Amino acid sequence: MTTLLTSLGLYTYESYQKKFEQWVQSQATSSAISSPALVEYTKLNWIRTQRLHKTISLSPKLKLATKKIQNFYTWIILTEAWCGDSAQVLPVIAEIARLNAEKIKLFILLRDQNLELMENYLTNGARAMPKLIAVNDTLGKEAFVWGPRPAPAQSLLNDWKINPAGKTWADFEKDLHTWYAKDKTQTIQTEFIQLLEEMN
Repeated sequence: MTTLLTSLGLYTYESYQKKFEQWVQSQATSSAISSPALVEYTKLNWIRTQRLHKTISLSPKLKLATKKIQNFYTWIILTEAWCGDSAQVLPVIAEIARLNAEKIKLFILLRDQNLELMENYLTNGARAMPKLIAVNDTLGKEAFVWGPRPAPAQSLLNDWKINPAGKTWADFEKDLHTWYAKDKTQTIQTEFIQLLEEMN
């Protein structure tokens, strides 16, 4: 089944993690067109991902909202291994999906191999990622779209674009990941509680 899914471009979270590790070990990344910088980002994101797997603690309210899901859903995430935001949020989304694996099927699609789909989910005209597309399989319609990052993190980016204040992209990234570290996944959990309660 996993081989069939991969041939269609879909990864389960588990198969994506295995592929992620292979990219790191082979000094590569998920995009066909690579660079030394993207390879380094991929290594760093692997470390971030593994750290989160060990430290994520989902709130009781989020667990309850996930358990209450009535319909069946497919969650598809467009991303790339070198995306820093993805390393911060994808493990959290995967943990949420695991809470009700019977009702939520989570799949990963590589953005750069699926640009036609990505074009339907732009953020301020950009192919920002990760982007989660939640489809209600029971009703046969889109349930919600989330991403590419929690609202406060998106505001940080928007503000920096409007007024960089002398900060380079590297400087901004440090600020962004400092925000993620201080937030400890609380904002994304709150956002998903609201989404799931609206679904139910």
